[in-house]
Amino acid sequence: MNYADRNGQKRTADDLRHIATLAESFPPSSDQKPFFRYNADREIPTSLATSDARYAIARRVRVVSPGWQRMMQAANRLLQGRKAFLHWGREMRKRNSLKYLSVMTWLTTPLLLSGCGSALMDPSGQIGQGLKSLIITAFGLMLIVVIPVIVMTILFAWKYRGTNLAAKYTPNWEHSNIIEVFVWAIPCVIIFFLAVLTWQTSHSFDPHKPIASEDETMTVDAISLDWKWLFIYPDEGIATINELAIPVDTPIHFRVTSGTVMNSFMIPNLGSQIYAMAGMDNDVYLEGNEIGTFRGRSTHYSGEGFSEMLFDAHVTSDADFQAWVDKVKQSPDTMMFPEDYEQVAKPSIANPVEYFSQVSPDFYGDLIKSYKAGHGGTDSHGEHNEARESSMPMSAQAAE
Repeated sequence: MNYADRNGQKRTADDLRHIATLAESFPPSSDQKPFFRYNADREIPTSLATSDARYAIARRVRVVSPGWQRMMQAANRLLQGRKAFLHWGREMRKRNSLKYLSVMTWLTTPLLLSGCGSALMDPSGQIGQGLKSLIITAFGLMLIVVIPVIVMTILFAWKYRGTNLAAKYTPNWEHSNIIEVFVWAIPCVIIFFLAVLTWQTSHSFDPHKPIASEDETMTVDAISLDWKWLFIYPDEGIATINELAIPVDTPIHFRVTSGTVMNSFMIPNLGSQIYAMAGMDNDVYLEGNEIGTFRGRSTHYSGEGFSEMLFDAHVTSDADFQAWVDKVKQSPDTMMFPEDYEQVAKPSIANPVEYFSQVSPDFYGDLIKSYKAGHGGTDSHGEHNEARESSMPMSAQAAE
């Protein structure tokens, strides 16, 4: 009876018995498992049936018949074919997933972008129009550098690719005066024009600069609270929460301050934003040239209810504005400082619109003075603040 080892060399029973004898001095470890196959037509000698002998044969000799060898080879080929098929399936699934992801990205991008507003690019006021022009002009000047760089990057990568043997090979090239001129001169010229443009527009669109108009400028006080906006109309003697109405084509002088932490007042469609700080008198001039309702907001994070710190700004005709004022004056609520103000100033999220038919004569000034004398109107900083209490409120420009 002949046997074949792992290398296909034939072994007799005496050879196997000798191998088993040698293996007696090398007991198997606990993690080794016997691998012992035999010809079903013949019996293994009993002298080889010990456990150590089985491990020795499993490690050194493969006891199989020719028929079993052919069957094992066929099984191995089948197993290799199955592995190849599974690998092909994984690759196909990966490619299909990437293709599906690419298609879904192109389909969902317009849907996601549809929720983005473009208030800065759709202005409805004189200041907003000027800021839009400034943004487009500055963006266009910067594209003079950006577009050529992108185009040249693609062209150079294509021209000097590894398969293009016709490309000129100059490994020792290190300098070109012409390239240096273009690389430095063009950006310097663009920066010069941007500097001039920034200087001019910084003065012409200064938020503190009154807007030239034949109509008389109207004053509205905007006070940021937690987390709402309080608007005071000193000339009309009314106040509102989270609703603003202004007549069309009329310059509005917003006096802006805060009754809490720092905030930022902005109506994107009308123009500039301005910061609101407790105890400081800041201001901004805006004008609405189109009738409509525009969204105003705080653009400076101020705590838990910041995302709901929104209000509607209604730009109306003169007649509609007067009708709105008459509507507000019918409200039974009043806004007196400090009694009513202390109730309104309590934190609230998504506060509904409220109207107040009467307002303290100098509500805005009294609020700012209360911070200089200690919040609530009592002096907590000694005699030095008593001397300053009757002075004018500090403006944001003076603070800067």
